[in-house]
Amino acid sequence: MAEPGGGTESTSRVADVLLLFVEGPSTLGVTRIARELGLSKAVVHRILQSLAGRDMVVLDPVSREYRLGPSVAALGARALRESDLRSAALPLLRRLRDETRETATLSTPVPHGRVYLDQVVGLHEIKMTVELGRRFPLHAGSSGKCMLAHLDPEQRDEVLAAGLESLTPHTPIDPVALRSELDAIAARGWAVSAGERQADAGSVAAPVFGVGGDVLGAISVCGPRYRMTDAVATELGPRVVAVAGQISRRLGGDPGRTPVSGAGRTNAG
Repeated sequence: MAEPGGGTESTSRVADVLLLFVEGPSTLGVTRIARELGLSKAVVHRILQSLAGRDMVVLDPVSREYRLGPSVAALGARALRESDLRSAALPLLRRLRDETRETATLSTPVPHGRVYLDQVVGLHEIKMTVELGRRFPLHAGSSGKCMLAHLDPEQRDEVLAAGLESLTPHTPIDPVALRSELDAIAARGWAVSAGERQADAGSVAAPVFGVGGDVLGAISVCGPRYRMTDAVATELGPRVVAVAGQISRRLGGDPGRTPVSGAGRTNAG
């Protein structure tokens, strides 16, 4: 059966099964996959058998659940090696980490959210780390918000209308208040977070732009909330914006930004 995107129903099902491992627990059983995707257990079993034959998933003989296999790890590693965004950002993330002593991260937008592509872990004894490859919503955390603030109005409206999941007590879930905050982020150039995605973490992030002004990703500096105070975030914001601008230029993008909500054009470099 053909699908609107040009694929087939069977290939879409295979992709959906693999993507469940990105967002869910590290191991999944046939029953849970079938329930999550609305498929029969027989169909899920056939898909998993096919994936296992190519080492894309591995069956745990004790739990009888599946986890991602070495072939998927190899694909992910190749994707990271070939990522222009990661290659352009990594040296500057290292410099930002050395200057701030806090963890520096790189995110990129994906359908229905964003994922961390890379991180350079901080130098403090107590430091923050992020989970690479796991999808997070755009509205939770500074990296997601600064990308969301620079999406075109239709994309932004779609995210705000889809329902805003609460990850912590501090996650912004009021679409009206969030829209106002996004306007401020677009005008200022950076976003801040205090416990929105992870309860005890604080961060400052700025967007990275490609050719044509599209948002390719975001970089952030993150640490424990007791160190990432409002004063520290205000001090770090312009520095993070400057580094994001350098990465944009490396990718042939314009480090200047055109705010979505009508504010004047400013330079983010």
